[in-house]
Amino acid sequence: MSDITGLDLGSDGRPGTPLIVLEPRPHELSTTDAVRLAGAMDRAVPLVVTVLREPPPPHVRPVLSAATVTLTEHAVPDRWQQIVRVPDVDAAVDALRRAVAHAPRAAVACGQLLRETSRLPTTPALAAEAAVYSMLLGGNEFAAWLAERGPARAIPEPDRDPVLLRRSGNRLSITLDQPGRRNALGARMREELLAALRLAEADPDIESIELTGSGPAFCSGGDLDEFGTATDLVAAYLVRLDRAPWALMDRLAGRLTTRVHGPCIGAGAEIAAFAGTVVAAPGTSFRFPELRMGLVPGAGGTVAVPRRIGRWRAAWLMLTGDPLDAHQALKWGLVDRLSRTPGSYSAAEVAASSAGSPRG
Repeated sequence: MSDITGLDLGSDGRPGTPLIVLEPRPHELSTTDAVRLAGAMDRAVPLVVTVLREPPPPHVRPVLSAATVTLTEHAVPDRWQQIVRVPDVDAAVDALRRAVAHAPRAAVACGQLLRETSRLPTTPALAAEAAVYSMLLGGNEFAAWLAERGPARAIPEPDRDPVLLRRSGNRLSITLDQPGRRNALGARMREELLAALRLAEADPDIESIELTGSGPAFCSGGDLDEFGTATDLVAAYLVRLDRAPWALMDRLAGRLTTRVHGPCIGAGAEIAAFAGTVVAAPGTSFRFPELRMGLVPGAGGTVAVPRRIGRWRAAWLMLTGDPLDAHQALKWGLVDRLSRTPGSYSAAEVAASSAGSPRG
C-alpha cells in the first residue's frame, strides 16, 4: 500500500496527488487486510477518502477510522462519525476533487491538522492550528484569493462598542453587537470578547454566561477586510496564541451557552462550538469557506468542531465548504438543541432580556 502515502510533489511544491479515493469491498476484505489497509492510510500524507457502495460491516472500522472521511449513500447511525451520507457518492467525490484541486496545499494541511488536533489537549491543538494558519497566510493560494478579492475596503469606525455586556445576578450576557457588518469578527471585536470572557473567569459569582449576536446573524466569520494585513507571520502566530479567546472559551465551557442564528460562517461556527451548550434558532446554517481562500479554519475550528462531530465530518465540511443546516447539525452534535423562535436580535432586545447595568 506504499503507493498511497506520497503527495507526488512538483518542482514548485504543488501536490500532484493531494487526494486519493479508495473503494474497498468490505465483504471481500478480511480483518487482517482491513488492519493493513488502515495502517497504510494512517501513514499517508494525502487526503484519503473511502467510498462504500454497501453498508459497512464491523470489521472495517479500522479503515473508516484511518480515512479522512468515508462517503456512502446508505443510511448509517448518526453516531458513526467517520461516515457522511450523501445522495450521490460519485457527485460528492467530484465536488470534493474540485474543492481540493482549487487549493491542494491548504487541503492537505487541513487533513493533517485535523488528525493532530483531534488527539491533542486544547492548548497544543490551538498552537498547531495557529501555526498552520499563519504558514498558509504566506502561501500562494491565499495570495491568489487576495488578488481575486481585490483591494480591501476601508473598515468603518464602529458606531458602538463591538461587544455588549449585561450582568443580572449570577448571569452574564455577552452580545456581539455589530449588526451592520453581521458581527464579522475583527481584531477589536476579538479583543473585547477576550476581555469579557476574562471578566467571567475572574468572577466566581458568575454561574452562567450566554453569548449571542445582534442583527441578522450570530457571526458571519472573520472580517474579510482585515485579511491580508499581517506582514509578520510569526507575530500573527503569537497573536493567535495569546490574544484569541478560544482557549478561554474552552475553560468556561461548562458555564457557557451560545445562542446562534442566521448564517454562522467560518469563525461564527467555530467559536460557537467551544460552548458547553449550543442552541440554534430556526434557519441557522453553518459553513467553513476557508479552503476556498487557501486557508484552514483559524478561530479554533479544527479543535472545537471535531470534538463535537468527529474529525471525519469536520474534514468533509471544511474541505467542501458545504453548508450544514441546523437540523443536521443537531443530529451530528454540532448543536445541542434547537430553539422554537427565530434568533434575529437587536441590541435593545438583548438588553431588555437582562436586567442590570452594563459592564462593558
